[in-house]
Amino acid sequence: MKSIRYLIMRAINRRPIAISNSKIDKTAKVGNGAQIVGCNIGRYSYLYGSSVINTDIGSFCSIAYGCVIGDGKHPIDRVSSSPVFYGGKNVLKTNFSNVGFEEYEKTEIGNDVWIGSNCLIKAGVKIGNGAVIGMGSVVTHDVPPYEIWAGNPARLIRKRFDEDTINRLQNICWWDWDDERLRKYGDLFEDPVKLISAVENET
Repeated sequence: MKSIRYLIMRAINRRPIAISNSKIDKTAKVGNGAQIVGCNIGRYSYLYGSSVINTDIGSFCSIAYGCVIGDGKHPIDRVSSSPVFYGGKNVLKTNFSNVGFEEYEKTEIGNDVWIGSNCLIKAGVKIGNGAVIGMGSVVTHDVPPYEIWAGNPARLIRKRFDEDTINRLQNICWWDWDDERLRKYGDLFEDPVKLISAVENET
């Protein structure tokens, strides 16, 4: 009997990729089923089976299937939330007003962020370097670096490391290293303290 994961992946792999007005690093991977609009995706990041709009994604990010990141919003302080009552193109191809409305805010995802499957991330949110978002989470607020958030709405579960380690990881900015330096220190990535110490002693 086929596993659930196998069946899901087979279904995703049959869906086409749609990319528009985006800049994707040559080392990044956008898999089947992804819909990418107005995004920047950094080195060695990957995603598949997710919809991402107007989002800057850093390097070394892992984004699982079924996520919706940076989707549009509607006005709730006006008489109607329908897009026919503000300017610009819309799916209904009708406008009763040309009053402007910013439908898509910029969403920012830092470096080395892991986002589990089926997450919803509100447009305009900023997720810091090294953060982890648990599967099925609904993220409506900014997530600081190296914090693990999960739930609906998502909340802080714990920090990945102590404050000193977090600050030192932020300072060495390993995600900006070239491939040669990454290979040099690659075996030390299993232990943050060893990696930091080796880099700090080098300088």
